[in-house]
Amino acid sequence: MQQSKPQLSFWQIWNMCFGFMGIQFGFALQNANVSRIFETLGADYNNMAVLWVAAPITGLIVQPIIGYMSDKTWNRLGRRRPYFLAGAIAASLALFVMPNSPALWVAAGMLWVMDASINISMEPFRAFVGDMLPEKQRATGYAMQSFFIGVGAVVASALPWMMSNWFDIANTAEAGVIPDSVKFSFYAGGTFFFLCVLWTIISTKEYSPEQLDAFEKAEFGDAHEQTLHANHRSAASYLKGGAIFTLLGAIVAAVIAINIDKLDKNLYIAAGMLLAFGICQLVAGLLVKSGNSKNGFSEVMDDLFAMPQAMRQLALVQFFSWFSFFAMWIYMTSGVAAHHFGSRDPSSALYNQGADWVGVLFSVYNGTSILAAILIPLMVKVFNLRMTHMFNLALGGMGFISFIFIDNPDYLAISMVGVGFAWASVLSVPYALLSNALPTQKLGVYMGIFNFFIVIPQILAASILGFLVTKIFDNEPVYALVVGGVSMLIGGLMTLRVKTPAAE
Repeated sequence: MQQSKPQLSFWQIWNMCFGFMGIQFGFALQNANVSRIFETLGADYNNMAVLWVAAPITGLIVQPIIGYMSDKTWNRLGRRRPYFLAGAIAASLALFVMPNSPALWVAAGMLWVMDASINISMEPFRAFVGDMLPEKQRATGYAMQSFFIGVGAVVASALPWMMSNWFDIANTAEAGVIPDSVKFSFYAGGTFFFLCVLWTIISTKEYSPEQLDAFEKAEFGDAHEQTLHANHRSAASYLKGGAIFTLLGAIVAAVIAINIDKLDKNLYIAAGMLLAFGICQLVAGLLVKSGNSKNGFSEVMDDLFAMPQAMRQLALVQFFSWFSFFAMWIYMTSGVAAHHFGSRDPSSALYNQGADWVGVLFSVYNGTSILAAILIPLMVKVFNLRMTHMFNLALGGMGFISFIFIDNPDYLAISMVGVGFAWASVLSVPYALLSNALPTQKLGVYMGIFNFFIVIPQILAASILGFLVTKIFDNEPVYALVVGGVSMLIGGLMTLRVKTPAAE
């Protein structure tokens, strides 16, 4: 008789998730300090969004590829662990190089390298929980990941402030030079990233493909067969969709070009998204028409259009939630420095005090997420997954909106408590809702495709937030946070549309 996956002990789950603390250490350093590095090297905050677009674009490309490859990988290290190791090595090296960038274009390039490397390690970790844990323990596994994300991010976000205030390392430098407090923070982050991921690689052994297949049949029977063997789209369907999106992208680009004096050039990013999606469909259609549908690209496209209903419904929730966080990562530093500390000059003491305080605020929301990761399972027992997620997103949305009403920067820490609950919920509840709807054999590629609905809103944010700040909000970046807050409230309401057995 086939056996289901054995339940793992607390410490086994701890070990398999421990590497995520290192990943988030690097991710948090990036989110809290890259805008500061860009502005120090001469970037105008009005153009910050287009520089930041590297992060979502690399995620859009890298995660489904790595997910697809890791689904089909098995070697001496296992299925997912080879990608943990490769990503950790590359990301750690990038963290050492980034703060020593001699020019803005070098820093922008390093952001692409760093984000791609982080994604190589991060994406398989999501699938890792589904691989290793039985259905009833997966929510615990994702909550443990959220816990480690919070712990890693708390320290990493506040590191520059700690370097300056605890170790008396300079947080200012001459114009165009990254402060030592930021440099040493990135060096510590690169080291910690690698060691944490290495711990998970050494301490956790993966199940073989044969074991996973047996566990899948024992646990779900034939319930996932329809998802696993989804019908392929026809060549005509791909070609029709591709033609529509390609034409639409070209029209949007033409409208922007004609009205470039009135519109923001970052809007070209939105046109590029439409064109890219159209071209991908055209390529898939041509491959299917030629009889070459058994390739990775066509398989990923088929899985995108055949994803389960619960995944489609969660896509909208993710879209509005992550739009908010990207607005925060781009505009928090410039918004707080200008609105609450009264300086837009990256070389001034006031600006750097504001930038350091943003690091502390990031620690507050990440620290809160540690507590929230513990409380969310209890909230789910009282309410349910959907109501819990809606409530937490509402807290985050109100936290962002409150930035415009608070003058004393100390009180912004209260706002970030709400953001922390939203962050912990975004990192765990959607995956708990989704994981049991996905077949283990395609868990990696589907988690990568699910990432589309994290990065697409980020790319959209990069294309329109600059326009809103410069043309609508009179160059006041703090209003980008208000837009993010409204978006998060909408995401909370969209949670009520999600229909899965686990949500009831």
